[in-house]
Amino acid sequence: MVHDFDKQSPMNAQKGTRMSSAPAEAAPEVSISEMITHIRSGRRQSLGDLLQIYRNYLNILATTQLDARLRRRMSTSDLVQETMLAAHRDFDQFRGGSEGELLAWLRQILSHHLSHAIERNVYAKKRDIRREVSLDKVAKRIDDSIAGLSNLIPDPAATPSEIVCRRELAAELADQLAKLKPSYHDVIVYRNLQACSFDEIATKMDIKPGAARMLWLRAIAKFKEVCDVNMAGDLS
Repeated sequence: MVHDFDKQSPMNAQKGTRMSSAPAEAAPEVSISEMITHIRSGRRQSLGDLLQIYRNYLNILATTQLDARLRRRMSTSDLVQETMLAAHRDFDQFRGGSEGELLAWLRQILSHHLSHAIERNVYAKKRDIRREVSLDKVAKRIDDSIAGLSNLIPDPAATPSEIVCRRELAAELADQLAKLKPSYHDVIVYRNLQACSFDEIATKMDIKPGAARMLWLRAIAKFKEVCDVNMAGDLS
């Protein structure tokens, strides 16, 4: 069966919980752990909704990893779609029960597909064992992207356990980032997730370096405003 993951999810993102599609006045909060349990108990039709929750998260991670060579051959949406289809197909292999474990599993699948995409599209005609893509290196780059996303809301005093929570929070931050207008979204991705200089951003966005810096400052301010409104209490 082919599953369409392009539809909008009926779930509303909240830290550790998702809202059901019941009427708002009676909508109970359902935790990710509960959703996983329900799916395993036979409610397989809910799996598409569960995976849809993380589309923005996977999209951000994929965007930061596809370089110019890969973008000519594979779009971010293609990579995310492959990841979600594989997750749907192989969900029985998932052994975790928490949101953090689910995110780690999805990142592993994304890393796997990205690694194969690089080998297939970049090195296909230059097979050399020294040039084989290391899945560990791909995974490390994705982990770095997650750290960059979580650090958009800095907390220098974060404890190790809080850092783990912030990795899970990255999924929600990706949802908030997706609400920004394209220019704000893009400049944050370039600056905070891809570590581009303002000169590089200016080239990518066809603006002057000074304008790139001002755009980034406005984008960060708007992003924090969106997070304050939509995630009140979750970032404290």
